[in-house]
Amino acid sequence: MEAGGLPLELWRMILAYLHLPDLGRCSLVCRAWYDLILSLDSTRWRQLCLGCTECRHPNWPNQPDVEPESWREAFKQHYLASKTWTKNALDLESSVCFSLFRRRRERRTLSVGPGHEFDSLGSALAMASLYDRIVLFPGVYEEQGEIILKVPVEIVGRGKLGEVALLASIDQHCSTTRLCNLVFMPAWFSPFMFKTTSGHVQFDNCNFENGHIQVHGPGTCQVKFCTFKNTHVFLHNVPLCVLENCEFVGSENNSVTVEGHPSADKNWAYKYLLGLIKSSPSVLPTENSDSLMSLDLESRDQAWSPRTCDIVIEGSQSPTSPASTSPKPGSKAGSLEAEVGSDGERVAQTPDSSDGGLSPSGEDEDEDQLTYRLSYQVQGPRPVLGGSFLGPPLPGASIQLPSCLVLNSLQQELQKDKEAMALASSVQGCLIRKCLFRDGKGGVFVCSYGRAKMEGNIFRNLTYAVRCIHNSKIVMLRNDIHRCRASGIFLRLEGGGLIAGNNIYHNAEAGVDIRKKSNPLILCNQIHHGLRSGIVVLGNGKGVIRNNQIFSNKEAGIYILYHGNPVVSGNHIFKGRAAGIAVNENGKGLITENVIRENQWGGVDIRRGGVPVLRSNLICFGYSDGVVVGDEGKGLIEGNTIYANKGCGVWMMSSSLPHVTSNHVSYNGLYGVAVFSQKEGSGEFPGGHGAQENFSEDGDAILWETELEKDDDPLRRPVTIALVESNSINHNGASGLYVQSSEALHVLTNVIHANGDRGITVAQSSQLTRVANNSISCNRQSGVKVEAQCKVELRGNGIYDNRGHGIITKGDSTVVIENDIIGNRGSGLQLLPRSDTKVIKNRIHSFRAYGIAVRGRAKALVQENIIFQGKASKTIFQQISNNRECIMQNNKFLVFKKKSDTWRLVNPPARPHLESSLRGPSAAHSGQKVTAMATRITARVEGGYHSNRSVFCTIL
Repeated sequence: MEAGGLPLELWRMILAYLHLPDLGRCSLVCRAWYDLILSLDSTRWRQLCLGCTECRHPNWPNQPDVEPESWREAFKQHYLASKTWTKNALDLESSVCFSLFRRRRERRTLSVGPGHEFDSLGSALAMASLYDRIVLFPGVYEEQGEIILKVPVEIVGRGKLGEVALLASIDQHCSTTRLCNLVFMPAWFSPFMFKTTSGHVQFDNCNFENGHIQVHGPGTCQVKFCTFKNTHVFLHNVPLCVLENCEFVGSENNSVTVEGHPSADKNWAYKYLLGLIKSSPSVLPTENSDSLMSLDLESRDQAWSPRTCDIVIEGSQSPTSPASTSPKPGSKAGSLEAEVGSDGERVAQTPDSSDGGLSPSGEDEDEDQLTYRLSYQVQGPRPVLGGSFLGPPLPGASIQLPSCLVLNSLQQELQKDKEAMALASSVQGCLIRKCLFRDGKGGVFVCSYGRAKMEGNIFRNLTYAVRCIHNSKIVMLRNDIHRCRASGIFLRLEGGGLIAGNNIYHNAEAGVDIRKKSNPLILCNQIHHGLRSGIVVLGNGKGVIRNNQIFSNKEAGIYILYHGNPVVSGNHIFKGRAAGIAVNENGKGLITENVIRENQWGGVDIRRGGVPVLRSNLICFGYSDGVVVGDEGKGLIEGNTIYANKGCGVWMMSSSLPHVTSNHVSYNGLYGVAVFSQKEGSGEFPGGHGAQENFSEDGDAILWETELEKDDDPLRRPVTIALVESNSINHNGASGLYVQSSEALHVLTNVIHANGDRGITVAQSSQLTRVANNSISCNRQSGVKVEAQCKVELRGNGIYDNRGHGIITKGDSTVVIENDIIGNRGSGLQLLPRSDTKVIKNRIHSFRAYGIAVRGRAKALVQENIIFQGKASKTIFQQISNNRECIMQNNKFLVFKKKSDTWRLVNPPARPHLESSLRGPSAAHSGQKVTAMATRITARVEGGYHSNRSVFCTIL
């Protein structure tokens, strides 16, 4: 604009009266005029777009109240799309042969209606030439016979949509045609309103009622701004069809059926439709931050710190004892202090009195205060999450997730997965975009090698949204699927494809149902508030379920059964009213690196032959147990962090055979790991567990059982005895391991540390429970307790610094062999009445009480043990009554004699010894194993054994 011209506001007011051709001419004057024309977007361009009888609001029918980013761009896209059907004319005009017989370029307009040139559509078509325009004036036009389109024409209704109704059956034999602003109804003699087998048809702003539309390949179609009321669109072997901004209402069957592989024979319109699709705005997402959870707790770098306890007798201090850790003279013996020493070790001062009255009787209150230094390392496998979940959960605190467990956006996932990106970008078969399917039976049915892509659609109040069967493939991006009376998306008989970025909620059955060898990629969806499960995989179904948010479903977030075998990774599964993941009825699955939290039942529930691989998951803050292995459950549970659940960390029934290895189980409300007898009944178990209902919608579970695949999965090795191996079990509310079982159990190479009750409690064990090579330390009560009538073997364990006895047993068949039982507040080993115990080749030391205490009529064989002198006023061995059934043979008792005495734990070194026990596939995955080192016991006496001077004892 020249300086001194009219104001811009006045120019905009003047230009608002121009028609579309005039606006185009003005935009070509100069750059200033071009910018001025563009500035009319919210005024004149909006009027032109909404005033066009051939289109509707650009965001109809899903978001008619939301304005587009640009009205001019929306109008341009519709204008270009409306001209697709005439592209064939340009191809014909450019041909050499056509130039010899060129028709006149002007298109005629034929008028049909009362008082016009033609009375019926049929009579107008008989006189029409190539690309003529036939205008139907308001009225109802009923054709008594089938109409055959032999030449390309355009049929348009005059007036508002609904004023022109056409009752006809049209069969297209020409290369192209366009129908606009019409209401179609079926003729009395055929339910088909329109069909084509090879040409291209374009529908704009039409209504279809109570009939069928049929397109066979290589035919193509382009449908925009149309309403289908109880109308079925059948697409057979189509190479490409586009349904955009359409509404499907009240279908009695499927609204759209896509059948057959896309035809390799393509008509002239294929390349133009493909170009139109690529030039239109994509619904692929951009970067966003849709994380529903921010977790943030104090993190620590190491699983365990070396532990040092100082005890110094009043009046002297050992040269090797740090002055900073020595109690002042006159300090209260019962005080409990903890600090970190200069060497980085955790330093604790323990009181004289034992918790629960475990200190032996006869101790003189005026006796000199005893303190001692106990230094040893208790290390377990580092948590998979890098130590972020080693501290106690703090009320109101959030948890900082490691990067491997943070949800990625859809765009990030597609960039990482080239195959998924190729699927998301592909267009083949049928493209359904920005459509609304509502209040009917079915949405889209894809079958018999069909291909369909659905973007930005809404499916609501249907029986189901999408069914994909018989080797068909679907791509679903950013759709909204809710309130279906059955499953939202149903895949069966080797169906597959990509289901990404969808919002699936409030469905009566599963959000996604995968059966019969179907194998989709389910990526970055939100699946929530379902009346049953979020995702169900059954009947040999497979699939990759990755990076989804699955929450607030009434049943399991993911339910795997009847030999379903998906890969489940990187999902956040939370706030479900049942289990986070349930594996049942011989289900399988590889379940890795998921965050499973705040579910009402177990985080993962394995029952009735389920045999998953559960690896490197975070299972936390559940209202019941972390992992439940119920009746006949199996599988490998490896490398998981099971943290701060209100029930047990891992809860197993004795009839199950899981392999529980290399997990970090901490800060759970009840037991760390609990094994209960099946005979007790589920109602008596902690957390009130019960079996979930069988899942079979179609009643064909028997068929699934007959379609078993060969189980050659190398991740699952046969397990004949339940195995708890190489776990770090610490800071749980009750015992670290609780056993009440009628079947055999192996407990190997675990760290069981600082639990709220005992380290291990064996309450019932009619079969042998083997406890070998574990480090059991610093638990609030005894290290190990064995109740009556239990069969237990304790071999090669290091039992250190527990606040009760080292081992206490009532069992009638207990074998304690080659253990190091050192530094416990109560007796090293206490044998209760009516117990039958073999104590062989152990090293036993108690700083506060007796090495071995035999109570009542206990039967025991105590043979070849090394028992170290503990407190000065205590004897090494205590026997309450004369018991001839207690046999002592070849034991070695070490007492203080002179200042230079040195006791060493050598040959073998301190237990547990793990080198010989790390066998099998799990050893490769276990990382750092349980270790406990104690290299030397040194005793020094100054001034004689009974002097009042200091006694310093160290286990290094």
